Amino acid sequence: MRLSHISLTARDADRLAGFYIAALDCLPRRPKRVLEGPEVGRGNGLPGCRITSIWLDFPGMEVPFLEILALDPPAPRGRPLVNEPGLGHLAFTVPDLDTAIARILSHGGTRQGEVTAFGDPSAPTRLIYLRDPEGNLIELEQPPA
Repeated sequence: MRLSHISLTARDADRLAGFYIAALDCLPRRPKRVLEGPEVGRGNGLPGCRITSIWLDFPGMEVPFLEILALDPPAPRGRPLVNEPGLGHLAFTVPDLDTAIARILSHGGTRQGEVTAFGDPSAPTRLIYLRDPEGNLIELEQPPA
């Protein structure tokens, strides 16, 4: 078994995909698709839904990829809580934490926490939690030099 992809359900799939392309160097994997018809509702248990689907590759990786979906009709949802049970966050290892934070913030992301040092005190990993424009949590980690 292997992990195929990670899916984020978006309010605005185009905007969220644009963020991941601009802020984290993801690349389009295929053209955007709109999925509809009875088989879509049978597969996900939402009869009559329509799905906008955008697939992105993470830099330097084919698997897993990032799937961004917008479903019509959408369900209301508030901002995900850090301690809310369920899928928690996407985590990325970056060579320069400060540069990555600046890119995320400049493309519509927001801070959730503060930069902190984790792990071995003599060679700590620096990390921070941020949010994408729709509030999904992103963890950035910079390993020791």
